[in-house]
Amino acid sequence: MASQCSFDITSNVDLQEVDNALNQARKEVAQRYDFKGAKAEIEFDAKESTLVLAADDEFKLNALWEIVQTRLIRRDVPVKNLNRGPVQAASTGTVRQEITLQQGIPSEKAKDIIKFLKDAKLKKVQASIQGDQVRVTSSSKDDLQDAMRVLRGHDFGVALQFGNYRS
Repeated sequence: MASQCSFDITSNVDLQEVDNALNQARKEVAQRYDFKGAKAEIEFDAKESTLVLAADDEFKLNALWEIVQTRLIRRDVPVKNLNRGPVQAASTGTVRQEITLQQGIPSEKAKDIIKFLKDAKLKKVQASIQGDQVRVTSSSKDDLQDAMRVLRGHDFGVALQFGNYRS
């Protein structure tokens, strides 16, 4: 009887790397000329997986977001997993924006991944949702590698990581 091989598809953000990137962004904001005398804050709540950007106006808020995004990319944090909320008016004429970090694969995206694998017509490849991840199984290692290749070529709106490979 052939043994089953499998791997897990996850989508996680390393919170320590996010914290390091935000510290670098704060230092850059403190040194930039266009932020001298302006209010620009970056708050990070690791327990809630949220960060809040606050600035004097929407233009400065977008500039602050660009700085944060650049620092996150340099530290290999998947920016696809960040969901920007609406810009809100805050006290004393400032604006703020809450950004949530997506940990795990949402159930809608997991269903899309499974449907995509079925539509790809890969032989003997089965996928199932297990919590906030997707497990892909097959009796052939080559089929699993084909599944990884096909998944990497498609954008699901979250960064996919492949791990926990078992043969």
